[in-house]
This record gives sequence, C-alpha cells and structure tokens, in this order.
Amino acid sequence: MSKVSPGEVDIHSARYQVLGFLCVSAGIAYVQRAALSVPAAEIAGDLGFTDLARDMGWIQTAWYLSYGLMQIPSGWLADRLGSRKALAILSVVWSTATLLSAFATDFASLLVLWGLMGAAQAGAFPCAAKALGRIFPEMERARASGLLACGMTVGGALAPVMTALFLESLSPWANSLGVDRWRLLLAAYAIPGVLWTTVFLSMISIRKLPATESSSEVRPTVDWSRMLRSGSLALLCGQQFFRAAGMVFFLTWFPTFLQKTRGVSQLDSGILTTVAGIGGVVGSLSGGFFSDWLLQRTGNARLSRQGIAVVGMASCSLLILGSWFVRDVNSSILLISLGAFCATFGGVSGYTVAISFGGRHVATVFSTMNMCGNLGAALFPVTAGWLVARTGNWNLILFLFAGIMAIDAVCWALLNPQGTLFGDEHEPG
Repeated sequence: MSKVSPGEVDIHSARYQVLGFLCVSAGIAYVQRAALSVPAAEIAGDLGFTDLARDMGWIQTAWYLSYGLMQIPSGWLADRLGSRKALAILSVVWSTATLLSAFATDFASLLVLWGLMGAAQAGAFPCAAKALGRIFPEMERARASGLLACGMTVGGALAPVMTALFLESLSPWANSLGVDRWRLLLAAYAIPGVLWTTVFLSMISIRKLPATESSSEVRPTVDWSRMLRSGSLALLCGQQFFRAAGMVFFLTWFPTFLQKTRGVSQLDSGILTTVAGIGGVVGSLSGGFFSDWLLQRTGNARLSRQGIAVVGMASCSLLILGSWFVRDVNSSILLISLGAFCATFGGVSGYTVAISFGGRHVATVFSTMNMCGNLGAALFPVTAGWLVARTGNWNLILFLFAGIMAIDAVCWALLNPQGTLFGDEHEPG
C-alpha cells in the first residue's frame, strides 16, 4: 500500500468517507421530511383543520409535489455547480425552511412553508448520485447506492419513534413556554442540517477527500429531446413513480393508519413504524451488496440489477396483501416489515441503473427519474386521504399500496437499458 501524507487518506477509504457524509445527510433529510407524520392529528387540531385526512394529505402532497417539480432544476444545478457546492447550499436552505415551518399559523402557511422545504430538499439525492457516479467504479456502485439508500431508510425508520419520544420529552418545555410542542420539534430538527454542512465542508478541506467533480470538466449540454424519446428512461421513471408512491406510505399515513385500524397509541404507532422501517434498512443494505456480488459472479447486469428488483417488488405486493388477513398487530407488522425489506432490497437497483445509464449527465438523468418518483409520492398521500375520507375505511390504503408495488414489478421486468442515455461515459474516479 502506498504511503499517504498526514492530511490525506487513501482513495478507497476516502470514497467511503465521502459516502458516509452522504449517508448522514440522507438520514437527516428523511428525519426532517417525516417530521409531520406522527403529530399529524395534533397539528391539525392546533391549526384548526376541518378534516384531518384531507387537509394533512394536502400538506404532505405539497411537500412531494414541490420536491418532485424541483428535481430537474436541482439536477441541472448539480451538473453545473458540482455536487459538493450544490448540496451544501441546499442543506442550509431546507433546514431553514424546516425552522420557518414551526411558525405556521394556519393551513395555507404550513402548506407553503412545508412545500418550500420540499423544494429545497429536491437536490439532495441528484447531488449524491452524481458524487457516487464520479468516485465509485461500476462493480461497487450497487453497494454504494445501497448504503446511501440505507442512510435514507435509517432516517425514515428512526423518524417516527424519534419524533414520538421527542414530542413526549418536549411536553414540559412546551407547557412552560406556552408553545405547541410540534413547533419546538420542527425548530430542533432544523439544527442537524446546518451542523452537517459545516462539518462536511470542513472535513473535505482538512482531510483532502476526493473531489466529486473535476475542476477542469466542461459542463455538458443536455439533449432534452433525446431524453423525451428514450423508452428506457420512461421505464426507469415509471418504476420510480410507483415505488416511491408505495413506500411514502411509511413516511406519511402509516402511523395514523396504525392508530385508526389497530387502536395503538401515538407513541406505539411511532415505535411500530420504526420496526417496519428496520426491514427497509436491512433490505437497502443487503440488496446493494447482493447485487454487486451477483454481478461479479454472473457478469449479467440485467439479472443482478433488474432481476432482483422484479422479485423484490412482487414479493412486497404479496406480503402487504397478506398482512390484511392477519388480525394480530405484531404478526401484521412482521409481514409489512418483510414487505418493506423486499421493496428496498430490489429498490436499490433504481439508483444503480440510473447512475450507470446517466453517464456524465448523472444528476440530470437521476433527477428526472426522482422527479417522477416524487410525483408518485405526492399523489399517494392525497389519494389515500381521499379514499379514507370517501369511505371511512383506512384498510383500503393497504390494497392501494399492494397494487402499486405489483405495477412497479412489471416496469422492472420490461426495463433493459443498453449503455448510457447519451452514449458518453462517467469521469474516471
């Protein structure tokens, strides 16, 4: 092994240090975006909403709609500024928007402020995908994508129980200050993103970690018409639309679903949502490593990427359907957790395929795919809320979820991109 100076690290270690920062950022982002799920009923009561399901559904949809619509602009920004600068700027902006949401006074103000936070977070994962494509070779991209997805799912899994416990601990403070405790929660959740940005930029400089873009790189021009004509990109976007629409259930309605259908407390709903989220964490982590292992053993990218995605999504659909027939809460949560495991085990292929297919335009291609995913995620909360408002039956959400994941499996079965979208290659790491 070659020697390195005291301020430097070897390239392999450096790659994973950068990845570690990206994973922490993903976890923070997911905790922040899920902050409204546990205290949804509390917020609706404090702000005088007339219909919990309908009004909070629109609030959640505003976040995902603005997040989805800003994907392509933020991907373009990452390709122009570079992932490091863009991510640092956006992290501060979305944390500030989280803080401002604590000052919402009614439905309209929360809708606007929460939507602003979603718009700012839009660039987080296009920036991360661009960085991974730059510094990781093909044979390591699935595990890198899996670890990044693990960071997201850890954040998503911890958010409900962390939020539930945090709300309990904030009660005495809120009572003494005469402030709604969810406002204190949002103010506290704004802090980690700013701290992360400070540490990230400092460590990049001090440790001389590898650049996530070349300073001499000519910024590529995007052929938008080619993107619109690509059938492979359409299927890549389709699978993300349906998968994100299904998985957002855990970040939006799942705690309330448990409270309404299983009669559990707010705290227990947060704990059980975290249990289900653990299945997603394990799936993301193991799926990435298994995908790279299978690629090395078989040399078959379609089997190791799309193949595991088809199996994962189809299995998730069946397990979610099965959970409806189980009345015992713990057994039902076990099946749902296994479904989350299967979905994230195969879902990591979305990031891996997008990174490989994007070439030097990774951020733009990834953001296009992610935009479609978040449009799906934006539609799910309001659709689920509408179903419940119309029928009064919260169990219909499970059938909606299962059907969505079945369609996602079909998209993966048809997807088979050849080479890169624009016929270019990644910058060498």
